[in-house]
Amino acid sequence: MYNRLSFRCMKILVIEDEHKIARSIKRGFEQESWLCDTAFDGENGYDLASTGDYDLIILDLMLPKIPGLEVCKKIRNDGLMTPILILTAKGEIDDKVKGFNLGADDYLVKPFAFEELLVRVRALVRRPEQIINSKLQISNLELDTSSKEVKQNNNIIQLSRKEYQLLEYLIKNKNRVVSKEEIISHVWDYDSDILPNTVEVFIKYLRNKIGKKYIKTIRGFGYKL
Repeated sequence: MYNRLSFRCMKILVIEDEHKIARSIKRGFEQESWLCDTAFDGENGYDLASTGDYDLIILDLMLPKIPGLEVCKKIRNDGLMTPILILTAKGEIDDKVKGFNLGADDYLVKPFAFEELLVRVRALVRRPEQIINSKLQISNLELDTSSKEVKQNNNIIQLSRKEYQLLEYLIKNKNRVVSKEEIISHVWDYDSDILPNTVEVFIKYLRNKIGKKYIKTIRGFGYKL
């Protein structure tokens, strides 16, 4: 699944009022080990988009409360340059033109195959450093974002998906103190019922597997790799 290109653990927002479609997309992204938040109307979607740190926004046009094109316009007016992929059942040319004029980056018409959506998403978030630097390393600990393997002294360490996502986030922010709130925001979905002590539990799990020397607790602030 991961041998074609290397992508970090991404966080994607799906704004789609058809619950079945939104949840299906969410499940598909989770199979890629990506985080995915969902919103079922334009108002909630805009609130999440403007406050969350997302790598990509998938935006339906036909939304209750605030139409998709208006959400797109508001996001761009706020100065947010997060890639936006418009998703809609309507295939008219002028809808596409309006979307692109408002700052959308791509357009996909329903119904669609998830594989096609995946290709579009990867194209939108692709960055040279994501492709080339698939291996992250600190001391004798190596994380491969392509194979999703973690090795220590060339020995594979078995991590759960959430442990892997936590370690990847910490390595990408090595030498910087990250708070529990930052970790929750980047490693768990928005609607996950997570408490700060949950982070402590997973930090303990990681320390037990990779060794205690890597992750330092900065009391009152968070953790530092």
